[in-house]
Amino acid sequence: MTSTTDAAPTADSAAPAEARPARAARPTKQRAEGQWALGYREPLNANEQAKKDDNPLNVRARIENIYSKQGFDSIDKSDLRGRMRWWGLYTQREQGYDGTFTGDENLDLLEAKYFMMRVRCDAGALNVEQLRTIAGISKEFGRNTADLSDRENVQFHWIEIENVPEIWKRLEDVGLKTTEACGDCPRVVLGSPLAGESFDEVLDPTPAIDEIVRRYIGDPKYSNLPRKFKTAISGQQDVVHEINDIAFIGVNHPEHGPGLDLWVGGGLSTNPMLAQRVGAWIPLDEVPDVWEGVVSIFRDYGYRRLRAKARLKFLIKDWGIEKFREVLETEYLKRPLIDGPAPEKPTRPIDHVGIQKTRNGLNAVGFAPIAGRVSGDILAKVADAAEKAGSDRIRFTPYQKLIILDVADNTLEPLIADLDALGLPARPSHWRKNLMACSGIEFCKLSFAETRKRSQVLVPELEERLADINSQLDVPITININGCPNSCARSQVADIGFKGQLVDDGDGNQVEGFQVHLGGSLGFDSAFGRKLRQHKVTSVEMGDYIDRVVRQFAKNRNEGERFAEWAVRADEGDLR
Repeated sequence: MTSTTDAAPTADSAAPAEARPARAARPTKQRAEGQWALGYREPLNANEQAKKDDNPLNVRARIENIYSKQGFDSIDKSDLRGRMRWWGLYTQREQGYDGTFTGDENLDLLEAKYFMMRVRCDAGALNVEQLRTIAGISKEFGRNTADLSDRENVQFHWIEIENVPEIWKRLEDVGLKTTEACGDCPRVVLGSPLAGESFDEVLDPTPAIDEIVRRYIGDPKYSNLPRKFKTAISGQQDVVHEINDIAFIGVNHPEHGPGLDLWVGGGLSTNPMLAQRVGAWIPLDEVPDVWEGVVSIFRDYGYRRLRAKARLKFLIKDWGIEKFREVLETEYLKRPLIDGPAPEKPTRPIDHVGIQKTRNGLNAVGFAPIAGRVSGDILAKVADAAEKAGSDRIRFTPYQKLIILDVADNTLEPLIADLDALGLPARPSHWRKNLMACSGIEFCKLSFAETRKRSQVLVPELEERLADINSQLDVPITININGCPNSCARSQVADIGFKGQLVDDGDGNQVEGFQVHLGGSLGFDSAFGRKLRQHKVTSVEMGDYIDRVVRQFAKNRNEGERFAEWAVRADEGDLR
């Protein structure tokens, strides 16, 4: 048979190009993305198959009835590495393996027989009894570990499967839970630590947060999403709304009054995107319905083929915000939304650290543990100190900090002294106040570098070595330290962000280090940090590097200029 390349030219093929009819372009075959609404219900990867095989919420019964009685080795791997996350449980990293072992190929080595357990604290809200319960669990079952996350949760480590049912009982007896604290589901709802009490909030959205949790958390209709779904709701801009899948932020409508502005599609990790305004004003009592509409779009239209593309931000990037709003209104809400104005940008970071008066005539006091690292002992003493000061309201913040509300003037200074003795200052240094870190290689199987543990040494070091210029720093300089590219500590939106990876030490050795991001910010002129070509630092160089770049900023900044503004225009040499 003659090949087509050897065939003699035909009359048509020999004709001049302009005389031949144009050949229709072959249509590009698009790959199915696993969108349920388009009829693709068959799982396209192992994660989707596991969720189809058994709703992850069902694993609780197996934990209580089988695994807690028969021990770690009895746990089915699809439960261990998948479904147990829906109940706030991840295996932690085995001790003794550095970052050169990080990777899926070493998962069996890295998987310890202990768990991180995340306690869901919607809006970061706790009372004294709940805080004491958390402290007691930490001391009895978690080797005294407790870390405050930047999602307003608390995390234990060293949890054994045998003790999980008892821990759940103690938490639930005081109104706490771990339901959907992890997994492909609606995670904890971020809320303002000062909701209902701040003079700066447009309205108190607590009723909407409570209703969302009551209606939807633990509902099987929303427990199989393409990936995690993060929510933030506040009457002011103190919940990092630009990096959540959905956010409602307080705004005054010129005709309708106080309500909330709807944002969708934010997220960081390896493909960071800032949330976009939908342009809709939502009255408080309609927030749960609109939230349900957005999460339903994600469930039905979200991409399920590749987990790297399975966040809501990718759907919105492809659709555009106009189509997203149209689908929300026509297919899910069955009504149009009211157009609304954007909230005014804040003039300062709103982290609530320090002392401020509240609407009830009392005080809110914000304390700063280093990178959220506390302990069961510390939390028990915080509960005692809050009770002694007459407070029954404690709040965690999206910045790994802790707030005590309802403090009277005459108990204010004694409370501050009590917590200062615990290493929780209400008047912290720049560095203690503005530093965050993820769990890091101490406990996380994905990490390449030490982070939260290193922060405990780094903050005192910076306080000492930069003491001569601290008084010149009239603007905050945020430092966020992340152990891997997943950005649990938001490295891309910090003034100085560190992303953990293995780096060359100059002698050909792979050592623990970081890619540096500079000039990221949220709130003022939200943007991701600038990466310098081939600029990395080893872990041991971190303090030297921060010292060097902060001094360059103090020397070369314009009056009133923030670090992020300076980093954008600075010479590259000043940033290295």
